[in-house]
Amino acid sequence: MPEESYPLMMAVWFGEALRMRRVLFGLVVVCFCGVGWSQSTSWPAGPEHAVVALWPQGAPGVKTATGAEGETSTAASPLMAGRWVARVGNVSVPTLTVYEPKGAGDGTGVVVFPGGAYKILAMDLEGTEVCDWLNSRGVACFLLKYRVPDTGPYPKSDEALEDAQRAVGLVREHAAEWKVDAKKIGVLGFSAGGHLAAALSTHYETRLYRRVDAADKLSCRPDFAVVVYPGYLADAENGMKFSADIPVTKDTPPTFLVQAEDDTVHVENAVEYFLALKSAGVPTELHVYAEGGHGYGLRRTKLPVTGWPELVDVWMKTIGVTPKVH
Repeated sequence: MPEESYPLMMAVWFGEALRMRRVLFGLVVVCFCGVGWSQSTSWPAGPEHAVVALWPQGAPGVKTATGAEGETSTAASPLMAGRWVARVGNVSVPTLTVYEPKGAGDGTGVVVFPGGAYKILAMDLEGTEVCDWLNSRGVACFLLKYRVPDTGPYPKSDEALEDAQRAVGLVREHAAEWKVDAKKIGVLGFSAGGHLAAALSTHYETRLYRRVDAADKLSCRPDFAVVVYPGYLADAENGMKFSADIPVTKDTPPTFLVQAEDDTVHVENAVEYFLALKSAGVPTELHVYAEGGHGYGLRRTKLPVTGWPELVDVWMKTIGVTPKVH
């Protein structure tokens, strides 16, 4: 081979080696992301948790799903506290997943409503992780996978609130089986799920659907409510005026509220609901933080707002739904 060809050959070899290195690096990144995604979520729940169909003969009302139920998160979806979020979409068959308390439990039960703008449901961030925390406190948890998309806020549509009413009735019907006191059943909701908790707290006297069975003869009024960074309670197009669709009365259950001032969904949602509850004489507790944004669930960060579960723990003892530690 002529000596003068060596520099050209070396340049070609070096270029090809560099190209292959980039390809291999890209494959490693893709594989890493794929592994990270597959190992990151606690939804669906494990076989140790019973899953109950909410509607034995099929859900009433309009079907809003446009395709098969499934995960909508991708490798490009935003993380929360450095971890993936399970975003379940196209739910047309709502279910209740039962998380029985560790040990004997204390008789308290909480129905959990994940958020997701009534478009999807953050089933781990605002669902399974919440139930694990409640169970660690001796509280039974019932995770509601309600219908989405476009099933709220009530009264624009009925479906999500129908599911919430039905869920609380079912828990009361099965109270003995699921080791809860039928007079100590609360709700805990995030974002759109926070709105759903408020809607159920003020729309419980009349079912929105035709009675299905004995569960619908029981009250669906929550005994207490925890509402975390709610939306849809204050009208941004009307000077953040409190929503007339949430008719607070003296019989609205005791409520705990938390939201950050810099929440893009607007802190007025929690503040205006607090003022409406206060005006009606409903025992309520409001915590507003300077920073935190939206959608942190129970995932702890450096921001103080993510310590809210400890405050709820104390509050539930204060209102007497969980036992005080002596």
